[in-house]
Amino acid sequence: MSTRREPRALGDAVRRLRDQVQPQTPLAELQAVWDTAVGETVARHARPVAERDGLVTVACTAATWAQELDLLRDDLVAGLRERLGDDAPTRFRFVVGEGRYSDPL
Repeated sequence: MSTRREPRALGDAVRRLRDQVQPQTPLAELQAVWDTAVGETVARHARPVAERDGLVTVACTAATWAQELDLLRDDLVAGLRERLGDDAPTRFRFVVGEGRYSDPL
């Protein structure tokens, strides 16, 4: 009689491991829900890369994406609130490129 269990999907194991080792910071929580909160198209062109004092820096692939997301800020906040509740950020800075943190002007 074998005690072997059924195989599990590799993706499930990777997600469990990620959840165990992922830092529990506001930025990590935001990054974890970003793709589903903003949608596939936006997620391909913009990623949250830094958070400081409640201000989230989002790196965009082009200036047009940074400008568009600035105009869609309320929609982004609404999508994030659905997933993060009151912990969702409300202040964003959209930059082109890797988006190192710096104070906004």
